[in-house]
Amino acid sequence: MGQITLTGNPPVAVVLRRSARARRLSLRISQLDGRVTLTLPQKVPESEGLAFLRSKESWLRGHLAGVSGPVAVGPGARVPVEGVMHEIRGGSGRQVRQADGVLLVPGPEERMAARLKGWLRTRARDRLAEASDRYSARLGRDYSRLTLRDTRSRWGSCTHDGGLMYSWRLILGHPEVLDYVAAHEVAHLRHMDHSPAFWRQVEALYGDWRSPRKWLKEHGAELHRYRFD
Repeated sequence: MGQITLTGNPPVAVVLRRSARARRLSLRISQLDGRVTLTLPQKVPESEGLAFLRSKESWLRGHLAGVSGPVAVGPGARVPVEGVMHEIRGGSGRQVRQADGVLLVPGPEERMAARLKGWLRTRARDRLAEASDRYSARLGRDYSRLTLRDTRSRWGSCTHDGGLMYSWRLILGHPEVLDYVAAHEVAHLRHMDHSPAFWRQVEALYGDWRSPRKWLKEHGAELHRYRFD
């Protein structure tokens, strides 16, 4: 993996990545931090990759202009909860309270992010457990455990022994997206692949899964913009 700079105003740093699995040149912009990655198949010369990059310069700069930066969670910041934006404000008492597009977070300012993250994780576990229970009952197969992580590479997974893992950040997105991911992972309790039979099972559990799946592909990275550390 290397890096080059696309000259211009402003200059753009581009990560060059070789991939044995890639069949064509591809250009990707991270919605999280705006990092640009140019992926080249193993046998494609770097000069061809650079020519491809220059041919996409207008498209690249246009998209970079629309990439939002990271959001530090704290007083005045806005974060989504189940797809609805909320403003963070200081609160009283011992619990986070949600009301009319506002999240009231008690305690000192430096602890707000950690306290809100804990509240969101608890809410995510409750919602994901409910959805997983509902879909596993419909499927007729139980899962063995449910864990939450903060993964960027996947929104959920299912192990061979029936363990379900989800990203807690699903609670930031629309409820139907969280529901779809739960149905997707529960379907793996029967089909540990992505065969046509698997997708038929997802549809039998959830319904038309294409819209929430598309939303995750197009907007899922935005859920990682919110920094709780």
